[in-house]
Amino acid sequence: MLEKIKKLKNTFLENLSPLRFALIMSFLNLVLFHYPFFKFVFQHADYNDLNGTLIIVSLAILVFVANALVFYILCYLSKYVGKAILVIFFILSSIALYFIITYNVQIDESMMGNVVNTNKDETLSFFSYRLILYVLVFGVLPSIYIFKAKLIAIKRKKFFTTFGLILLSMFIVLGINAGNWVWVHRYSEPLGSLLLPWSYTVNTSRFYIHKQKQNRKETLLPDAKIKNDDKSLIVLVIGESARRKNFSLYGYPKNTNPLLSQTKGIHIFNANSAATYTIAGVKAILEHKSTSRLYECLPNYLSRTGVDVIWRTNNTGEPPTLNVKKFLKADSLSKMCVGENCGYDEVLLAGLKKQILESKKDKILVVLHTSTSHGPSYSKKYPPHFETFKPVCNSVELSNCSSEELINAYDNTIVYTDYILHTIIENLKQLKEYKSTMIFVSDHGESLGEKNLYMHGVPMNFAPKEQYEIPFIVWVSDSTRGVKDIEAVSQNHVFHSVLKFLSIDSPIYNEDLNIFK
Repeated sequence: MLEKIKKLKNTFLENLSPLRFALIMSFLNLVLFHYPFFKFVFQHADYNDLNGTLIIVSLAILVFVANALVFYILCYLSKYVGKAILVIFFILSSIALYFIITYNVQIDESMMGNVVNTNKDETLSFFSYRLILYVLVFGVLPSIYIFKAKLIAIKRKKFFTTFGLILLSMFIVLGINAGNWVWVHRYSEPLGSLLLPWSYTVNTSRFYIHKQKQNRKETLLPDAKIKNDDKSLIVLVIGESARRKNFSLYGYPKNTNPLLSQTKGIHIFNANSAATYTIAGVKAILEHKSTSRLYECLPNYLSRTGVDVIWRTNNTGEPPTLNVKKFLKADSLSKMCVGENCGYDEVLLAGLKKQILESKKDKILVVLHTSTSHGPSYSKKYPPHFETFKPVCNSVELSNCSSEELINAYDNTIVYTDYILHTIIENLKQLKEYKSTMIFVSDHGESLGEKNLYMHGVPMNFAPKEQYEIPFIVWVSDSTRGVKDIEAVSQNHVFHSVLKFLSIDSPIYNEDLNIFK
C-alpha cells in the first residue's frame, strides 16, 4: 500500500516534467471550469448526429491540448513564474465560474469593461459565502497542489520536439473539423466568453486595446478649402460582404441587377478590398492611402473643411474616431420610417431626401453603411418579396445547405441591394438643383462554400478571391462631369474622387486615385 502511494506521489507530485505537469493542469482546468462551456455546446450541437458529435469531441480535445501547450511553455520558461501564473488563473477562474453559474453572465469584452469600472462598494455587494466556497474548492485547493508539485528541468531539444508534436496534433484536429467552422464562427462569441481562463484574459486585453483606440487622436490632414459654391451632393454607399462575382453588371449569368442594368449613367470598376473584414475595409474606403497609421478619415476631414456630412448606419465597424454631428443609427431612423421594409437596409433611406433639402450648405456627403449581404442568415437580410431565386438556404449552418440554396439566398441580397441603389439614384434625380453622384463600394467579399470556405475573415495572404474581389459602382447625374475609363480601382479611390467631385482643394489630393474627369 505504501509503495502504491509512493508511486502515485512520484507520478503526480514529485519529479514532474513540464509536459506531465501541464497535462495534469490542463485536465484539471477542463474538468473544473468548463461545465458551462460544454453545456452550451451540447445545447447547440446535435450530439445525436455524427457531425455534432465531431464538434463536441473536437472542441474537448482542442481545449485540453491548447491549454496544455500554453501551460507547458510557461513552465518550461520558468517553473516559478509558470506556477504563479497558474495559481492566478485558477483563483480568477473560480471567481469567473461563480459569476457564470450564479448570474448566467458571459465573460465578454463589455463584461470585463464593467468589471474594470466597478467600484469598491459594488464589488463588496457581490460578496457571499458561496463565492468563498467556489474560490476555496476550485481555486485554493488546486493552488496548493501547484505549489507542492516539484518540476524538473528538460533539455531545449526535448522541449521543441514536444512543442512541435502538440502543435501538429492541434492542426490535425482542426483539419478534421474544418467543415464545422461555420458552426464555430456562429457561436464564437458565446463560446469565447465561457472559455476559461482565456475569456477574461483576452477580453480584458480587448477592452483596454479598444479603449486606447478610442482615446487615440488621428493625425490631421493638411487644411483644405472649397473652391466654389456649386451645389454638389455625393451619396457613398458602403456595402457589406458584397462580392463582385454575383453582380450581373459584371457578367454574372443570373439577373441580380434588374434595375441598375436599365439605369443610364451607371459605371462599373473592378476593385479589390484592402482586407476581408469590415473595420479594415471601411477604414480603407475612408482613408487617403493604405497605411497602418490613423489619419483623419474622410467624413471628419470634410466636416472640418465645411462640407455637410450625414452618416447613417445599419451596421457596425465605423471608424473609432468618427466625428460627425449628423450620425444616425437604424433604431433612430426606424422612428421616421414608414412601411413593411423598415427592418432592412431600406431604413437608411427614411427621411433622407428631406434631410438633404434642409441642409444649409452647398457641399453634402451622405454615407450609408449597409448590412444586406452579411451572413450567415442571408435569407433574413431582404424582404420576402425580394426572394427572386428559389429554393433558398434558411439555416445558419451553411454547410448543411446545398450550393444552389446558399447561392440563391445570397443572390437575393444582391437583388435587394440593386433595388436600394436604384431607389437612391431615383431620389437623386429629383434633386435637380444638385449635381450628384452615387458611389457604391463593398467593405469586402464573401465565400459561399468554395474550397469549403464560408463568409469572410481569412487573412489576405491566404484569402480566396471571392473574399476580396468587390463591386465598385458609380452613377452620375446628367449635369456632372464624366467618369474616367479605368478598368481597376482601389478602395482608396473613394477619398480622392469625393474631393474632386465636391471641388475640394487639398494638398494631399492624388489625381491618379480619382475616377472623375
